[in-house]
Amino acid sequence: MSQTPSPDPEQLLARARREGGPALGELLELYRHYLYLLALAQIGWRLQSRLDASDVVQETFLAAHRDFARFRGMTEAELVAWLRQVLAARLADQVRRHLRARRRDARLERRLADELDRSSQALERQLAARQSTPSNQAARRERAVLLAGALQALPADYQEVIVLRHLEGLSFAEVAGRMGRSVDSVEKLWVRALARLRRALGDGS
Repeated sequence: MSQTPSPDPEQLLARARREGGPALGELLELYRHYLYLLALAQIGWRLQSRLDASDVVQETFLAAHRDFARFRGMTEAELVAWLRQVLAARLADQVRRHLRARRRDARLERRLADELDRSSQALERQLAARQSTPSNQAARRERAVLLAGALQALPADYQEVIVLRHLEGLSFAEVAGRMGRSVDSVEKLWVRALARLRRALGDGS
């Protein structure tokens, strides 16, 4: 099944620099689900249900709009790395707020940034495992972003089992506890989720 080609992020980046405003908003929207997954993986064990990943992503976008003039990168890889740093700062703010900490903790921000990098790398490894050879699109785009887009199209329980298993690194027993299912049902759900993900990525190649 043919798909409409995704926007070229580096062309959007150049346009966002020229025009700002709506062009920057269009650029950032390419990374909403990617940042959402990364935030979800952190919130899942750190603050459980006390934070909404969507709210943290929205705060990240607001900060990115405010600070975009400071970003000097030219590639999608540089943009994605910068957005992870912005996300780490917003997550650190939320952690401090819930722990009632008064001072900014640079070590916390660095630790969160490192954890977000590892989560992003886990997404990339998952895409590599699903494709024997990279598609032309995967060669051009950040692979973790592509995988996040493919996950977005899956049912919610498929997304959850992949996030818990691969981003949070939980065992099947731990995933079963989080999802309120038996270990056997979680293992079967995981197999189905990966099969659907493989098909989604194949459609996008």
